[in-house]
Formats: sequence, structure tokens, C-alpha cells
Amino acid sequence: MLPFLARRFAALLGVLFCVVTITFFLMKAVPGSAFDREKEPPPHIKEQMLKKYGLDGSPLSQYARYLGDLVRGDLRVSWKYRNRSVNELLADGLPYSFKLGALSFVLAAGAGVAIGALAAARKNSAVDFGAMFSALFFISVPTFVTGPLLILIFGIWLGWLPVGGWLEWKSVILPAVCLAAPYAAYVARLMRNSMLDVLSQEFIRTAHAKGLSEIAVVYKHALKVAILPVVSFLGPLAAHLLTGSVVVEMIFSIPGAGRFFVASIENRDVFLLGGVVIVYCTILVAFNLVVDIAYAVLDKRIRLHG
Repeated sequence: MLPFLARRFAALLGVLFCVVTITFFLMKAVPGSAFDREKEPPPHIKEQMLKKYGLDGSPLSQYARYLGDLVRGDLRVSWKYRNRSVNELLADGLPYSFKLGALSFVLAAGAGVAIGALAAARKNSAVDFGAMFSALFFISVPTFVTGPLLILIFGIWLGWLPVGGWLEWKSVILPAVCLAAPYAAYVARLMRNSMLDVLSQEFIRTAHAKGLSEIAVVYKHALKVAILPVVSFLGPLAAHLLTGSVVVEMIFSIPGAGRFFVASIENRDVFLLGGVVIVYCTILVAFNLVVDIAYAVLDKRIRLHG
């Protein structure tokens, strides 16, 4: 286990190094600068500002200083949000995105696995057709349509839930459902296909021959094997949901970190973009590591040291 974790941690650092390098030099290669949307300052003022933000000198020297700051945990100061560091901005927005993403992940994973397993157990029945039709519907309808519909029905017509903001726990329900719905549909379809494949295998027929009930066969024996492809999907899904969704956060006026993804590109905010990319990639690689460990727990045939 320890050698495996050490190799994956080294790979994580390698991936982050490549991502930081590519992101930094791509942003340097983009035409224009952060001064384009403002009045061009005098040359000596511009020089002082570039020096303040560590953007003076050659691209390689800028990159070397930036890496040194990253090693110390300093994501530098944002161009757009003056006098505020990227660390502060992400610290303000990420908690909201994490809470929303965590609830959405639980809803997507729980509902998707349950619906997919039920549809496979009732293959070609009304339950199966209804579940897959609903899954196809939620996959096809984008969140910028689902969100306003949820607001209209449950917020305005019925008046059950708040339509925006982050004031109380009820404020999270609609955005969490909106964010989780398409991914629950993906998980349900993936779970159904995997479960159907497992239910046709020899050890399932043996379990039936022993006189086990259908519930015991499906949820005790088949589910543990059928869920493995779903676990692979849940790793990147968790990283995506936990770092926030720009569309959902904008629709429901949630002050999360999702808005920084777009704002950093629009404003050519190199350090803010680097910060959000680093956070996203770190979470993505970390959850992929969790997926590998979960594989070993769920399937004893998989050896981590292999």
C-alpha cells in the first residue's frame, strides 16, 4: 500500500507541475494583457505594476519566481480583484462550492446507483423504461433550462423553497438537485448496463441455484461487482462537482468559486486562473487516488502493488 501511495503522490506532483507550466505559458501566449480594458498607464507606472505582480523580466524568470511562490503556498495577487490574493478569493468561494458539490455528489451517486440497479433488476419492465426515459431526459436538458424550471415550479408557483442566495439550508436544495440531476442520469445508465452484464455471469446463476432471493442476489452479490465502473466515473465527477458549476451558481446567485473560472479568462488574470486550475487538478488527482483504493476494497482481485 505505501509504495503504491508514494508512486501516486509522485505522479500527482508531476501532473500538477505539467498543468502549472502549460497554463502559465499559454496565458503568456494569449494576445493582450490585463491592461487592455483600462486606460494604458504611463510606462514607469506600468513597469512598477509589472514588478509588483512579478511579471517583469523574461518569461522563464517570471515562471521560476511563480513556481517558488507556489512551493510556499502563495498563489499571488489577482489582477482583477486588486489588493486581494488568490488564496483569499478561493478561501471565500470554495466553501460554498464544496458544500453544494458535496450534496450534489451524494444525490447523484445515491439516486443513480439505486435507480440503475432497480432498472436492471426489472429489465424490460415499465420501471426500466420509465427510469431510462427519465435519465435520457435529464441528460438532454441542460442545467440552464432545468434551473429556471425548478425555480418557477418550486420557488414561484408552489413557494416551497427559496429561489436564490445562500441564506439557509433550504437555499441549497434547488441548486443541488439541478446540479445533480444530469449526473444522476449518467450514473443510472452506467449502473444499469454494468448490472445487466454482471447478472448474466456464472456466479449469479450459482447464487440463484442456492435459493437466494432476488434482493439478496442483486444487492449483496451483483452490486459489489457492478458498481466498479461507476466508481471510476465518480472520481472525476466528485472533482467537478466540488469545484463548482458556473451555470448553476450564476442561476441561483451562489457566491461560490465557479465564477472565478470564467472571470480569470475574461480578464486575463494569470494568477487567478492558475489558482483555480491548481485546485481543480489537485482535487481531480486526489479523487482518482481514492477511486484506485476503493477498487481494491471492492474487488479483492485488484492488487494495489501490481
